[in-house]
Amino acid sequence: MKKRDLAISLIVAAALSGCSLAPAYKTPVTPKAQTYQNVGPWVTAQPSDQLPRGNWWQLYGDDELNQLQAQLLVNNATLAAALAHYNQAQAFSAEARSELFPQIGAGADGMRQRQSNTQPLRSATAPNVYNSYSVGVQASYEVDLWGRVRNTVEAGRDDALAASGDLASAQLSLQAQLADSYMQLRGLDEQIALLQETIQAYERALKLTQTLHAGGIVSGLDVSRAQTQLSDARSQWSQSVAQRTLMQDAIAVLVGENASNFSLPSQTAAIGLPVVPVGTPSTLLQRRPDVAAAERRVAAANARIGVARAAWFPSLTLNAQGGFESSTWGSLLTAPSHVWSLGPELALDVFDGGFRKATIEAAKAKTDEAGADYRGVVLDAFRQVQDNLALLDNLGAASTNQKDASDAAQHALDLSMTQYKHGAVSYLDVVQAQTVALQEKRGLLDIDTQRLRASVQLIRALGGGWSTDQLARK
Repeated sequence: MKKRDLAISLIVAAALSGCSLAPAYKTPVTPKAQTYQNVGPWVTAQPSDQLPRGNWWQLYGDDELNQLQAQLLVNNATLAAALAHYNQAQAFSAEARSELFPQIGAGADGMRQRQSNTQPLRSATAPNVYNSYSVGVQASYEVDLWGRVRNTVEAGRDDALAASGDLASAQLSLQAQLADSYMQLRGLDEQIALLQETIQAYERALKLTQTLHAGGIVSGLDVSRAQTQLSDARSQWSQSVAQRTLMQDAIAVLVGENASNFSLPSQTAAIGLPVVPVGTPSTLLQRRPDVAAAERRVAAANARIGVARAAWFPSLTLNAQGGFESSTWGSLLTAPSHVWSLGPELALDVFDGGFRKATIEAAKAKTDEAGADYRGVVLDAFRQVQDNLALLDNLGAASTNQKDASDAAQHALDLSMTQYKHGAVSYLDVVQAQTVALQEKRGLLDIDTQRLRASVQLIRALGGGWSTDQLARK
């Protein structure tokens, strides 16, 4: 081949290497609303009013929770596995990117060989046994005429970005799980404290009935009823303590601790319910790592359609090699032993029994599947935000009503005890008032805990302060 022809061929190949057979990528369309139905106290976020980037749990102002979240990031086994999966995706992306560059190798060998006496076209003067030594380098480079390599690299990059979103999603999920468990633990602390106060009140009530019974004022039935109430309250206390132990053990696993050596002190200080900036439905697509991951998988599948289509066209590889060959070691690195070769290689599958067509159809179906998955993730994200907004809105009203019911029940209990001391009512009235008062107080604590848990799930549904611009920094 003349140098002029070779140069022309290389110029044409370089021009063709700008081609890509992947379809133009468009993000799948999903239905979006302009606003959420329930807003309540949860304000629409302004550009400068977003969730704290990363450390969203600091909104609750609890030092213990902050410390536990820091432990989770360091010690959680599930998060470590997710990080390893992300690193694996990054390595696969680098592996695909290596195809953009020439592959260069070197080798050397030394052999003693014997030829067959009946070898076809063998020269009569050729020796039966001879030595062969060689040393050289080889280089090859696939000219990316149809975008196969670039689309493979693009798909690998999108897979790595999707894995980055998966890692962020796994981290957010574990952080929310820890915060949710912590809110339940603190709710149980308040329940246990309430039951302890109730037990003390019931002990005083039992002592009163025993005194009145000793004086012949009331019957033994009142004493039995008072003892029943006290024993029931003690049973509820023991059950709550058992539940707290289980919740504490669950937190231990999340922060990577052995449950046998892990404990959290009891705290009854109320945790404030934060005001969460919810933003608008359209911003949710940039604030959820699972949505970003699903979208990047659609892009990766779309790029692989181009890879599959490129198989219908010839591949062009530029090969070069050079070195030295000799039958004697002493003359190996001399000019007469110098060898080289240079030239392009063109390859095309002529018949494959429909393999390439099936590969393209599979790639298209994979893209459709990824698109459907993306739409499903987006719709579920909107649902999660809407559900937790509605839950918080209704629980807020329920808390107000439950507080009124609890106050009224306590007032009824105080009146019944006063009347009982004066013999105006039986102890059955006191028992009924005690049961209702305890039930209403526990109900109020349950609602407050549910509100805190719903706020955690709302923050999780909003992406926890994450944003798609973090993908570029991974």
